[in-house]
Amino acid sequence: MMLGQEPRQTTSNVGHLKKPSIQALIHGLNRHYYSMVIDYRKNELEEQMLTNLYKKTWVAGLITLDFACHTLANHEIIANMARHSENYNLRVRDEEGRTVEELLVANVGKVDPKRHLVSNVDTHMCEVYPEPRNMASMK
Repeated sequence: MMLGQEPRQTTSNVGHLKKPSIQALIHGLNRHYYSMVIDYRKNELEEQMLTNLYKKTWVAGLITLDFACHTLANHEIIANMARHSENYNLRVRDEEGRTVEELLVANVGKVDPKRHLVSNVDTHMCEVYPEPRNMASMK
């Protein structure tokens, strides 16, 4: 050992060796394996570059889906909406004449058709019709 440091290489960009913990020494550090510190620092420009790496570009809005896949997805969404609307209608009929506690107990663990219906309508409307703010930017 030279000057209190171990005579091994480090792959750190920062260049500091960390003292091994007692638990690491018990599990075989310096006997069966070596601990190499791998650390790096980023400046603001590098951080900005990494945050912009997976952003969508302006071309992503111009890409259209395959017509057959889009048609199949639309049929699935419409079929799910019809099924959820029938289930919602049945649930509304069952709710008549029940108290709030009975409704809470009766609907535990069951799928909420109203919530699924609203989410399907929202997603379908966003896919089919552009949002008003996008319409204003198209002018």
